[in-house]
Amino acid sequence: MGEFVDKVKGHTNEAIGKAKRAIGEATDRPDVTAEGDVQEAKGDLQKGAGSVKGALGDKI
Repeated sequence: MGEFVDKVKGHTNEAIGKAKRAIGEATDRPDVTAEGDVQEAKGDLQKGAGSVKGALGDKI
């Protein structure tokens, strides 16, 4: 179950990060763009953690 939760959180954070980055670029706000980049990276890490959990059978 942890695998699924991590992957969903990862996809959510990735999507929100992409939206923030687009908003930051459209409004010329580098701070918002940076927040989006960070959140997107967090999502990538969460998806990776979910994949690892899946490979290990949720034993971590």
